[in-house]
Parts: sequence; C-alpha cells; structure tokens
Amino acid sequence: MNTVAGSTSIPKHLAIIMDGNGRWAKSRGRERFYGHIKGARVARQTVEECARLKIPFLTLYAFSAENWSRPESEIAFLMRLLLRYILRERKSLHENNIVFRCIGQRHRLSETILKEIETTELMTANNSGMVLTFALSYGGRQEIVEAIRTIATKVQSGLLEPGEIEADLVQRHLQTFPCPDPDLLIRTSGEWRLSNFLPWQMVYTELYFSNLFWPDFNKEALMDALNHFAHRERRFGKVVKNNTPSLHEPTLN
Repeated sequence: MNTVAGSTSIPKHLAIIMDGNGRWAKSRGRERFYGHIKGARVARQTVEECARLKIPFLTLYAFSAENWSRPESEIAFLMRLLLRYILRERKSLHENNIVFRCIGQRHRLSETILKEIETTELMTANNSGMVLTFALSYGGRQEIVEAIRTIATKVQSGLLEPGEIEADLVQRHLQTFPCPDPDLLIRTSGEWRLSNFLPWQMVYTELYFSNLFWPDFNKEALMDALNHFAHRERRFGKVVKNNTPSLHEPTLN
C-alpha cells in the first residue's frame, strides 16, 4: 500500500515509540547491539518517508529516562550510535529543510553529545520543513513536574496568579511547545502502552499498535498505519452530527 487515503487525512503530528530492537536481534541469534544498528537505519528511512509525505511534525522516542537503568555497556553503545547519527545526518537534515529538536533531560547527556545536539538545532532552526523531534532521556511525568515547578516559581515570585493556571498555560511550559499535540502514535513490537511518552500531549491521540519489531517496520508498515488513521473518526469528545434520523430514539419514563 503506497498511498494514504486523502492528503488531508495525513497526521499533522506523528509520534513513534520505536520498540523491539533487542528482541528483534535476539530472535535472530544476535546481540542487542545489532538490533539497535538496524533500528537506527529504519529511523532514518522513516524520517525520509515522513518528510516526503510532508508530515509537518515527527517525534521519535529515542531513549527514555527509564532507559538509564539498562546495562552500562548498552547505554554507552546507544549514546555512540546517537552521536554517529547526528554527525552523519546533520547536513542531510539541513539540506532537506528539516528542523531538528531534542526534548528530555539534557543534563544527563554527555557534553559531547549535548554540544552536537545544540549545533544541529542551531543549524536547522530557520528551516521551514518538517520538525523532527528526538525524545532523548525523556520522561513524560518528569516533563510535567518540571513545568509545574516553573509555574510554581512564577507564582511565588508574583509573576503569575494561581487563578491564571489553566491547561493552556501548562501546555506552554512543556518542552514540546509550540508543537501541536500528536494526532497519531505508532508503537511497534506488540506492546500496548505509552511508557511515559507524552502523557499530557496524547489525551486525544489516535493509537496504533504494530506487532512488528521496530527493525522490521518498513515503508509499507508505515503506510498501513497512516491508512488506518485516515479512516478513523476523530470526535474529541464531541458528537458528530448524523444526517440519518434514528428509528428508535430513547424515551425517558
């Protein structure tokens, strides 16, 4: 399936939990590192395809705050892989008019990686194409806590009244601002949970779960997910008007 049903049905913001690299490698009798390498290649292909489809915002869950509890050798490898990706793809991202952003607990990253992230963000900041966001050392609850702390400090300083605190104000203090909330979340590997990924932002996000491990999630699988999204009716808690009258309307006794 190579086309999405109706260009207007393409999500404005697509978020992806790229899950299953280690299990993919294990199923082939290989080390987890091999799965991460293959997963990075699929991430690159996904970015290219989403840019081709003109999806305005793409957010990839690259490394969670909880992933720091993994073995040190795996973490070190993932950080090297991340650094290599940024260095290799920086020029291509810029030439393809893509904006690169990173959200998460930056203070936990090495100075080397942080420097390259900031260089790439600065280089691509004025581009006008797709906004690619890496959620790196990211935790949704931690993001909300940090937003609350910032708001509380403003209240304490007299810059903000408690009565001014509303959902829109909290949204503006999240790291994802000013990106819109995701329209569609894709999670691979057969897991059915958010895993602390954008919990505030995804209250009305359409969810799509694939049984494929991330290294097997090719262009056809992406198109299948996008076509599922294109045929969903999004109501946001509202009632969609139906022109067909009901033959059996309920009555109150």
